[in-house]
Amino acid sequence: MRKTYINGVGCISAQKTVDTVFLEEAELNESDTILPLKIPVYKDFISPVAIRRMAKGVKNGIVASALAMKEAKVTTVDAIITGTGMGCIEDSEKFLKTILENKEEFLTPTSFIQSTHNTVGAQIALGLQCKAYNLTYVNGSVSFESALLDAKMKMEEEEASTVLIGGIDEIADYTTSLFKLAGFIKKENQSPYRVLNSTTKGAVHGEGAIFFALENEKKENTYAEVLDIEILNKLKVEVLEDKIKTFLNANSLQISDIDAVILGYNGDVEYDTYYNTLSENAFVNTPQVYYKHLCGEFNTASAFGLWVGAKIIKTQQIPEILKVNTLENTEYKTILLYNQYKGIDHSFTLISRC
Repeated sequence: MRKTYINGVGCISAQKTVDTVFLEEAELNESDTILPLKIPVYKDFISPVAIRRMAKGVKNGIVASALAMKEAKVTTVDAIITGTGMGCIEDSEKFLKTILENKEEFLTPTSFIQSTHNTVGAQIALGLQCKAYNLTYVNGSVSFESALLDAKMKMEEEEASTVLIGGIDEIADYTTSLFKLAGFIKKENQSPYRVLNSTTKGAVHGEGAIFFALENEKKENTYAEVLDIEILNKLKVEVLEDKIKTFLNANSLQISDIDAVILGYNGDVEYDTYYNTLSENAFVNTPQVYYKHLCGEFNTASAFGLWVGAKIIKTQQIPEILKVNTLENTEYKTILLYNQYKGIDHSFTLISRC
């Protein structure tokens, strides 16, 4: 059975993750409820004419995918698989607003066409002239893990040797206002917005596009091997540790074999209990990492978590800004990632050094 290797990464986020090694210029923003994106130089990757017609998420996706493919030294892929929770929500808002303002008359379809969730994958395929398998998963906060799982199965079944996967989500004004009304986003008067040891509900939100070039062949530039992914819709806190042990046992591993655990803390006091349970019990003697204080919460933020994990394995170091505890290991060979959102859509991802 073929293996799955991460051979290239591309990350557009609220941090400077382009033209840097690993968060050496990271900035901790604890005063905003929405983390602004570090905009790349789009004209270096997309023609100025095309840029004007593209949504923010599409532009970021194209740049991130180009960076991943460049690093992996590949020019074509056998599949493009993306995950997104909200799709190109900015264009969706534009189209709905136009419907209301024009009383459903004289509508141009551009915003509607560009608002579909699979727009990013389609635009990447058009740019590469790739007519291969192209699929977008819209599965809430496990959208990215669904894409990763699909890619891994394609590798194992020898249906593809090179797969481009990514997680993309963007922020839009009206949707953000609804999220604030629903309590998904922290209230304005509660700063500083610290993720660890938070005492308030909601999370600081963000956006981003994170892509990975996966191949069935290990190369000089390989980051890590993707060993396994598991997705669970509902899971009680009391059985979380047992589920993780079962997941690890299926891969002939134990808790003690994990060199670092990456937890999806987002500062929501109501649901961070899942992470606290692991932090204080099963992984109390394991180096612990968190990341959403740097990228914000969004449906595919776990892709940023995988980017962090891949970087840790490749650089063999954990930046101070990512540490939950002070424990360290002499070698980071096997890393477990765990994420959930509002008590549902739990995911376990296991990666290792090659």
